[in-house]
Amino acid sequence: MPTIIQKGDTFFAQKGAYFDGNVKIEGNFIVPAHTHFWGHLTVTGTLELGPRSSVALDVNCWSAIIGSQSRIKGRLVAHGDVTLLDHAMAHSVHAGGKVILRPGVIVGDVTSDDTIIIHGRIKSGKLMGRNMKVIGN
Repeated sequence: MPTIIQKGDTFFAQKGAYFDGNVKIEGNFIVPAHTHFWGHLTVTGTLELGPRSSVALDVNCWSAIIGSQSRIKGRLVAHGDVTLLDHAMAHSVHAGGKVILRPGVIVGDVTSDDTIIIHGRIKSGKLMGRNMKVIGN
C-alpha cells in the first residue's frame, strides 16, 4: 500500500499513488493529482481529491472538493458541502450541504439538502435541492 503521511488530523497521499481495495481515513484527506483508488473511499473529515484522480467505487465523506478532470465512478455521499471542479465526473451526488458544480462537470442525479449552484454548462441527471442558482451559461 502506498505511503500515507499524517500531520495532526490530516492525512496526505503520495502523488500518483494507486490504492488497491477499500480505503478508510479517520480525519481529513488531501489527495494530490493523478492518485487512484480501486475500491471504496471513506473519509470522516474533508476530502480534497486532486486533479485527474479517480475512485472506482463509492465515496463517503463529511465534505468534498473534487479536483478538475477527476472521476468518481460510484456515488459521492457527503454530510456537508460538495464542490465538483471543472470537467470532474461523478455517477451521482448526495449532499447534506451546498453542491457547487463548475463548468464542464458531468454528473448523474444530484440531491442537496441545501442549495445547488451551477457555474456554466454541465451535463447532469435530475437536480434536487432546496434552492437552485445558475451562474453563466
